[in-house]
Amino acid sequence: MSSFLLEVGTEELPASFVSSAIQQWQTIIPNTLAEQFLNTEKVEIYGTPRRLAVLVQGLPTQQADRVEEVKGPPAAAAFKDGKPTKAAEGFAKKQGVELADLSVRPTEKGDFIFVRKTIPGRSTAEILTELIPHWISKLEGKRLMRWGDGDIRFSRPIRWLVALLNDAVLPLEIVNGSETVKSDRTSQGHRVLHPESVSIPTAKDYVQCLESAFVQVSPEQRQTKIKEQILKAGVQQNGFAEIYPDLLAEVVDLVEWPTAVVGKFDADFLKLPAEVITTVMVTQQRYFPIFKTAEYRDLLPYFITVSNGDPAKSDIIATGNERVIRARLADGQYFYKVDSIKSLESYLPQLEKVTFQEDLGSVREKVNRIQKIAGEISEQLQLDSETSNNIQRAALLCKADLVTQMVGEFPELQGVMGQKYAAASEETEAVATAIFEHYLPRGAGDKLPETITGQVVGISDRLDTLIGIFGLGMLPTGSSDPFALRRAANAIVNITWTAELTINLQELIEQNVADFAAKFPKTNANELLSQLQDFFIQRIRTLLQEERGIDYDLVNAVLGENDPEYTERALKDLLDARNRADFLQRIRQNGQLDRIYETVNRSTRLAAQGDLDKQELEPTSVVNSQLFQKSSEQAFYDAIVQLVPQTKASQTQRNYQQLVDALSNIAPTVSTFFDGPESVLVMDENLDIRRNRLNLLGLLRNHARVLADFGPIVKS
Repeated sequence: MSSFLLEVGTEELPASFVSSAIQQWQTIIPNTLAEQFLNTEKVEIYGTPRRLAVLVQGLPTQQADRVEEVKGPPAAAAFKDGKPTKAAEGFAKKQGVELADLSVRPTEKGDFIFVRKTIPGRSTAEILTELIPHWISKLEGKRLMRWGDGDIRFSRPIRWLVALLNDAVLPLEIVNGSETVKSDRTSQGHRVLHPESVSIPTAKDYVQCLESAFVQVSPEQRQTKIKEQILKAGVQQNGFAEIYPDLLAEVVDLVEWPTAVVGKFDADFLKLPAEVITTVMVTQQRYFPIFKTAEYRDLLPYFITVSNGDPAKSDIIATGNERVIRARLADGQYFYKVDSIKSLESYLPQLEKVTFQEDLGSVREKVNRIQKIAGEISEQLQLDSETSNNIQRAALLCKADLVTQMVGEFPELQGVMGQKYAAASEETEAVATAIFEHYLPRGAGDKLPETITGQVVGISDRLDTLIGIFGLGMLPTGSSDPFALRRAANAIVNITWTAELTINLQELIEQNVADFAAKFPKTNANELLSQLQDFFIQRIRTLLQEERGIDYDLVNAVLGENDPEYTERALKDLLDARNRADFLQRIRQNGQLDRIYETVNRSTRLAAQGDLDKQELEPTSVVNSQLFQKSSEQAFYDAIVQLVPQTKASQTQRNYQQLVDALSNIAPTVSTFFDGPESVLVMDENLDIRRNRLNLLGLLRNHARVLADFGPIVKS
C-alpha cells in the first residue's frame, strides 16, 4: 500500500480560508478518490497560514480491474430478422467490443441488448496527477485573488508544490501566465525559526519533517498546545485566562509554531467598563484577557497573545503588544469620558441623521416604530403602568448609543454602552438593562433577554425590521439574508416561548402591515401579510423540528399544511402551538396517539367528502337523530354529545390530555359504527342520510382538530 502527500505552499493565508479549505478538502478528496475506486486507510488534512496539505495512507498502487455492464438500445432496434442493425453496430463500436459480445436480456420495459466489459485499472499515480489540479481549483472562498499576469484565482499566491507518492515526485505544474510552479519534494519551514527549505524524503515523513522545521501542521495539535499555554499563563499571573472559542479557532490558523506571550497594561485602564477592555483585546487585537477567577469577573491588568515568532524574543514581542493595547485603551478611555458628559437621551436628535434603510428612513424613525409596537405588546400582555413606562423609555433610548464615539469606534459595544450610559444618566435599572438585552440573542448559543422590558423591546425591534424589509420586497433567499431576517424571526419565537409571553403575533403583524401599507400605498397588504405569515410558520416549523426534536408529521399536524386557519391559530398563540407539538410527541412516545390515530384519521378522511364547517362542535344543530337507521349512529351521536364539554375545557384550559382521554374512550364506539354488527355505509344513496353520517364524522374530526390536524400524521 502507498502513501501520498500533497502540499500547496502559499503566501500568508487568511485564517478563515485555512479552516474553510480544510473542511472543503475533507469532503472533496475522499469523495473523488472513492469515485476513482481508490480505497484508503486514512485521509488527513492539514493547514497553516502558509500551506494546505493532505496525507493519504493505505492507497493501492493502481485501481483494481472491474467489470461493468452497459445497457444498449432495445433488442427490436438492434436486430432485424436476426441480423444486427446499425444501432447494434454503433453501440458495439462505442463500447469497444465485437458484435458477438452483445447479449439480449429481458427488462421491465422489454428486451434490451447488454454488454459486459472488463475495464483494466489505471495506476494511482496517473489518477492523482489528474485529480490534484481539481482539488486546488475547486476550493471556494471570499475575495479570491489573481496574481502575476495569469488567470488562476486562489486566496493567496501559490509559491511551491510538494507531491509525493511514497518517495517518488509526481510531475505537476501550475501555470499562471508567465509564472510556473513545478512540484518537487521541497517544502518551507517556519519563516523565522527555520527560514531554510525542507526536503521531504517520503510522504510518510511529512509531519515529522515539518515539525523539525518548527511547523506544526495539525490544527488540532496547535489548538491543544495553545489552550495549555494560555491556561498555564493565566495561573502564573494568579488569575484565570478566558478562552473564547471563536478567537481560539482564529488564532490556531494564524500561527505555525504557537507561543503564549503575557503582556501588561496600566491598571488605571481598569476603571473602564470591562466590556470595553475585553472588546479591545478580543475583537481588535486577538488577545486573551485574564480575570481574577473563573467566577469573579474582575479583570487583571494582563493579557495573553499567541505569537508566531521566536519564543526567545517573547519579551520584545510583549513590549510591542503592550504599546498597541495602551493606545487602543487610551482611545477607549477618551471616548468613555467624552460620551459620559451628556445624558443618553441627548443623543436622540443625532439618530435623525443616521439612516436605517434608505426607504424606511432614519434610526430615529425606527425608534418611533419600536415604541408603537412595544405599546401594542404591553397592551396584549396587560402590563402594569410602571412596566409599560419602562418599556416605552427603553424603546426610546435603545438605539441612542449608536451615535456615541465609543460605539462609533467599537460597533460591537452597541447595547453594552447604551446600558452603561443609561445607568450614568440615572435611568432606571430596568431601562438600562433592557437597552442591553434587546439585542439578545446576538448569535447562536447566546442567552435570551431575561427581563420583560428587554423581551418586549427586543421583539418590537425585530418585528419592525421584518415588516419593513419584507414590505420593500427584500425577502431573504437561500443564500442571502443581509438583514438577518431568519435570525430575527427565530429570536421572536424563542423569546416568546422561553419567557412564556402570551403574545398574539398575528394581530401584531396585521396592525403593523396596515401601518406600512398606509405609508407605502402601492403595497399589496394581503400579499405582505401572507409572506410574513409563511415566513414565521417556516421558522416555527424549523425550531420545533431541529431544536425541540418534534417529528416532522406532528409539526405539520400542529401548523397545518396550506391551512390558513391553523396558520393563524399558531401565530395567535405561539405558546399553544409549541405545547401542542410537545404534547403530540409525548403521547406518540407513550403509545396513546396510536390508540386514537385510526379512529380520528379514518373519520377525517371520510369527513372531507362532506361540507361541515370545521369550527362546528355541537351535534344538536347539524345532526338529525330522526334519520338514524342503526343503533351505532345513536351511540356515535351520544358519544359526541359527551365529548363537547371535554373539548371545550381543553380549549379554555389548554389542557389537551382530557381531550385525548375522551377521544380514547370514544374509539370503540366509532369502531362499531364502521365495522361492528350495526355498522353503516357512510356514503348512503339517500343524500340526507349520507350528509347526516358525514356530519357525525365531521364533528369527530373537528373535536380532534382542537388538538391537531390528524391528516398529516403518519402512523407509527
